Amino acid sequence: MFDLRPVGYVIGLLVAFLGVAMLLPMVVDLLEGNGHWSVFAESAVISILTGGLMALACANAVGEGLTIRQTFLVTTGVWLMLPVFGALPFILGATGARPVDGFFEAMSGLTTTGSTVFSDLETLPSGLLLWRGLLQWIGGIGIIVVAMVFLPELRVGGMQIFRSEGFDTFGKILPRATEIASRISVIYLALTGACGMAYFAMGMSSFDAMVHAMTTIATGGFANYDSSFGAFGPGVQYVAVVFMILAALPFVRYVQLIGGSFWAPVMDAQVRGFALILVVVWAVLVLWQVADAGEAVEQTMRASLFNATSILTGTGYASANYMAWGSFPVAVFFFLGLIGGCAGSTACSIKVFRYQLLFSSVWAQIRSIHSPHGIFVPRYEGRAVGEDVLNSVMSFFVLFLVSLGLLSIALGMTGLDFITSLSGAAAAIANIGPGLGDVIGPAGNFGSLNDTAKWLLAGAMWVGRLELLAVYAILTVNFWRG
Repeated sequence: MFDLRPVGYVIGLLVAFLGVAMLLPMVVDLLEGNGHWSVFAESAVISILTGGLMALACANAVGEGLTIRQTFLVTTGVWLMLPVFGALPFILGATGARPVDGFFEAMSGLTTTGSTVFSDLETLPSGLLLWRGLLQWIGGIGIIVVAMVFLPELRVGGMQIFRSEGFDTFGKILPRATEIASRISVIYLALTGACGMAYFAMGMSSFDAMVHAMTTIATGGFANYDSSFGAFGPGVQYVAVVFMILAALPFVRYVQLIGGSFWAPVMDAQVRGFALILVVVWAVLVLWQVADAGEAVEQTMRASLFNATSILTGTGYASANYMAWGSFPVAVFFFLGLIGGCAGSTACSIKVFRYQLLFSSVWAQIRSIHSPHGIFVPRYEGRAVGEDVLNSVMSFFVLFLVSLGLLSIALGMTGLDFITSLSGAAAAIANIGPGLGDVIGPAGNFGSLNDTAKWLLAGAMWVGRLELLAVYAILTVNFWRG
């Protein structure tokens, strides 16, 4: 019989940990002297007791590691259960959010999507703003561990190509996760601290610097203001660009860099591809705006760089309403969001390496057509790519496009217009944050959508953050029979 107790143990521990994290915004509200602290106290008690009891009830089944089927359930179950408890401060607190809105916001936070249903953010208690940042910060480090440990082991979306890169491959998944998490945590904390100090030096308040550092390094995009980064000056925006880029690079390269491999980041094909895409898109957007509207060069360059970086990394910040830039930049931003950053980072979407593998495979096929008797093998960073990796990548692309199409149709059936449906589906599955149009674009939010659309989008965030295949696998009959 399939033993669910190890799965319940891990999920229970993480729910209890989330409850402990609620104590930090509780303290912030206490220090400010507002009564909202009691909401976090209640939410923490519920989460700690529920998670703790679940872990205790399942503790007798904990062994050395997890089976593949248990790993699938842990990976998907954690990202489904944590938003349930993460929604409690929104439902019980100042926003008085309905369950669908609270769950949407918590799912958006933990998946580092950045879509929000709330407006008038400036009026929310500091503890609640901090909680939004904490959700994204926790989700950011969580997804790095998932991308570096679980997805390669599960052979999801071609991630097995990174299976032994940068870390020793251990026989059991949990010990390996502990080893990787400990190293990544130090780097993650260091980047967050450096980002916060840089924001503070550029004029942010200490509280804003702390919250925005969390959501920047997580490439999450939750901001403390409705105008996002339009509320801050040029210096702050340039700092954000630097740290969004750093957060979208493979964290294993930082580990190697610390270990003395100084050229590791530069030699990474993903990093070079990511940098090339960003530079080209930035240049195209600047040339378009200067030629079309004759805007001031520095302002145009900054706005183009900031928003292109934000969309490419899946952060979702906005420094301007780029819907007003014209149809061409809007189309560029739509497709840019479907690229994403590097695997093994906090960035989201399809990822650069999958496009590189796709183009390598296509080029090999073209060469074989020209020279039928030749043998042409797709390569990645000079190494031959196995058939299993290519099949996994191609399956991911097909599944992504099919999921995007079906979700767009489903959203349209709820009454949303075409632009909102298509861009909302892309924003959710690719975990980008803002969509396009007047409703969910950079100047709007998701609060006015109907409940059915919100549930659909929340589910899509969950599926997209876990690279689709990890979730779809547990929905098959064969998974439960195996």
